[in-house]
Amino acid sequence: MKVKRSRVNLFIVQWLFLLGLFLALQSCSNEDDPQPDKEEEEEEVEKPVDTFPGPTYSDNYTPYASWSSRGQWNLANVHDPSVAKDGEYYYMYQTDASYGNAHEGHGHFPYRRSKDLINWEYLGAALSEAPDWVKDSLNNKRARIGLEPIENPSYGYWAPYILKFGEVYRLYYSIVVTDLIVANATSWTERAFIGMAESTDLASNVWEDKGMVICSEPDGKETFLRSNTSDWSAYFQFNAIDPTVSITPEGDHWLIYGSWHTGIAAVELDPTTGKPFQLEKLEDYGVRIAGRGNISTNRWQAMEGPEIMYNENTGYYYLFVAYDELSVAYNTRVARSKNILGPYETITGESVTGGAECWPMLTHPYSFKNHTGWVGFSHCSVFQDPDTKEWFYSSQARLPEGVPGINVSNAVMMGHVREIKWTEDGWPVLAPERFAGVPDTTLTQADMAGLWEQITMEYQYQTIQNSGYVTLGSDGSVKGELSGTWSFDAASNTITVGGVKCQVFEAWDWEALPRRRTITYSGLTSSGKPVWGKKVD
Repeated sequence: MKVKRSRVNLFIVQWLFLLGLFLALQSCSNEDDPQPDKEEEEEEVEKPVDTFPGPTYSDNYTPYASWSSRGQWNLANVHDPSVAKDGEYYYMYQTDASYGNAHEGHGHFPYRRSKDLINWEYLGAALSEAPDWVKDSLNNKRARIGLEPIENPSYGYWAPYILKFGEVYRLYYSIVVTDLIVANATSWTERAFIGMAESTDLASNVWEDKGMVICSEPDGKETFLRSNTSDWSAYFQFNAIDPTVSITPEGDHWLIYGSWHTGIAAVELDPTTGKPFQLEKLEDYGVRIAGRGNISTNRWQAMEGPEIMYNENTGYYYLFVAYDELSVAYNTRVARSKNILGPYETITGESVTGGAECWPMLTHPYSFKNHTGWVGFSHCSVFQDPDTKEWFYSSQARLPEGVPGINVSNAVMMGHVREIKWTEDGWPVLAPERFAGVPDTTLTQADMAGLWEQITMEYQYQTIQNSGYVTLGSDGSVKGELSGTWSFDAASNTITVGGVKCQVFEAWDWEALPRRRTITYSGLTSSGKPVWGKKVD
């Protein structure tokens, strides 16, 4: 027994010695390099998605709206934007407009640039003054119909359009003669002119002016000289503002222009000069491709800001237009055609070229919760990243009237950039939230379940559409202000809610405090009404 006990004790002593040696070695190892275990622990902890550094700048930019603070503007003071990419930068050009007219005295057609469509650097103005040809052309045309010259015309500088053609950039611009007295009679306005300048490098801001492209041409002297200021019938064949250019796959160039007077026109351009082949008779000023109502009797169309984009994946030309007055009611519509000259048709097959109301509607005054909402939301630039082929929409939007604490809040105009996706039947839909560069992840059915805000936008003139709460249950049910069922297709990244199939976007919740990542969806009803959803919980 003594021998056995001794062997047991010896075994225990040896085991304790080895254990102590192991612990000592382990302690030395930890002291020599204590970091690996810590790093391994950190790698195992998943970072929360809300650490994404999205935009934080305020939608109320009035505290830094002055000219001296223009370095802070970002997308503040944007109106009628047009966007094109040159090298690593996107460039945005716009109408002369700013809160408190801060831009006045600093040139015309303000522009800015961005590498990511999120952070924009304000650069100043593309033109220093109106070219001499505007006054000369104005008074030459007045002389031909027996009117006295205007010695010092007053001008408006509106809606430029930037286009890349080969190695040259063409800046089409509108200069409107705003004098209201015409030979002792009062008119709505004097003529409008569309001009064009060229540059080989947008960063240089060096432009060579190429003169007049087209102008608003009167139908006849008797309507040009109106004395009744309550008579709002137009007197131009087409109103020469809001130019854009569409280049067909065959290489034909078409100027698309027009605002309110008699609808939207298209006129073919000489690609070499960027101007019409001739302007000798009234018919040379273009053919009407879109109107609103009976355009033979109703010449006051409430339609403007046209742009035509060709989508090679669908084979359609898409005509985007702005509807209604710009301070509140402004909204964006789209129609499409297989031919550049139309007929452009709605989602239900009606002819906008023939005067049908244009549907789908893509934007409308709206409000998600925790925000004032946006109005005057239109006059868009639609563009495609030349490298990724992603589609984007940009326009201004305004804060509503009477926002507490903001003087003249409806004059606060913020530039909006949004992603565009395409429905399976070939119509564009806009992201419900502004672009913030949120990276895509792999979404699942479980990610989509939860509390959402949803807006189905009915057309209501000068009325904000407000969101309501909808719960997408894990069992596929829809409850709240909408009932029915929902399903998610991860392969196509689409969600069907209450029978409407919607495109899904990884998004930035601009209304949240603080702002954070979220998920949104966007679709169209069968009649072309937009359906926007945003996950809030």
